[in-house]
Amino acid sequence: MISVNVKENVIKSLVLNDIKQPYELEDRDGLTPPAGEVVVSLKAAAFNRRDYWITLGMYPGLSLPVVPGSDGSGIVTALGDGVDEQLLGREVIINPGIGWGEDERVQRDDFHILGMPMNGTFAEQVVVPASQLHDKPPHLSWVEAAAMPLAGVTAYRALFTQGQLQSGQHVLITGVGGGVATFALQYAVAIGAKVTVTSSSTGKRNFAEKLGAVAGYDYRADDWGKQLVAEQGSPDLIIDSAGGEGYKTLLNIVSPGGRIVNYGATAGPPAKFDLFKLFWKQLQLVGSTMGSPADFAAMFEFVNQHEIKPAIDRVVKLEQANEALAAMATSDQFGKLVLEIG
Repeated sequence: MISVNVKENVIKSLVLNDIKQPYELEDRDGLTPPAGEVVVSLKAAAFNRRDYWITLGMYPGLSLPVVPGSDGSGIVTALGDGVDEQLLGREVIINPGIGWGEDERVQRDDFHILGMPMNGTFAEQVVVPASQLHDKPPHLSWVEAAAMPLAGVTAYRALFTQGQLQSGQHVLITGVGGGVATFALQYAVAIGAKVTVTSSSTGKRNFAEKLGAVAGYDYRADDWGKQLVAEQGSPDLIIDSAGGEGYKTLLNIVSPGGRIVNYGATAGPPAKFDLFKLFWKQLQLVGSTMGSPADFAAMFEFVNQHEIKPAIDRVVKLEQANEALAAMATSDQFGKLVLEIG
């Protein structure tokens, strides 16, 4: 092993020891990387909705105790055997999706995400394969860089790889305010698409308009879909993470020949599905998840090109992580919740 600037053999880590319990801040032994892997001394880490679901036991493959956290930015401070020595001291962000495989269309069965089942980024150090590292974009702070990976690549794949969004097209992004939806809004605005959004929060709709959305609609209103079409026209593409009862409205308002991309189903499956609308309108319904390594690389090239900075709702210390987790339970944030570590 080759290392640099390793201050001590004890690191602070947030640990989830049991579901429906708060994180516990523990002192753990410093990390040693195996062959092909590195230690990243973290400067910042970010929350994702996934972290909240894990605390409730609502995630496959639970294995406790675990250090949660998928997103992180930091400095490479130790190398396992076989790792290029030029990585030592590099400022990096981490691609948290591990083992995608060779097929760009779909991930392998053993694809997994940093932070469950393997220990993640809510700690002063994390061990990851060297192949998961990318240089930190120079225009981003440590906090901003940590906010990008999981939500950023999920939004990129949904919009571009799966949704095939083009400049000038109209895209509707539902549930704006969460990390993925907010990145999708920023990306779509950056390429010159027309963006509309939905949220039950007036504040979130207003903030989305400040980021470039042309209009926002309250999905609780019975006629919101008709109002959107009357005022803005039918969307060419809809990016949705909810599903549920509101999905029928999406089928009604998407343009003939349009696309609906789903990267989640927080409201569950639709109670009824109008198959007639699917074939008569020549619709494409597409599933999407996190992206492949190629998606991740393309996302950061895009972020660098357009100098995109993530929307940050709040930044807290490791000791305040449970406060941020409680905020996720109420979904009151706009943008990312970030832990400042180093």
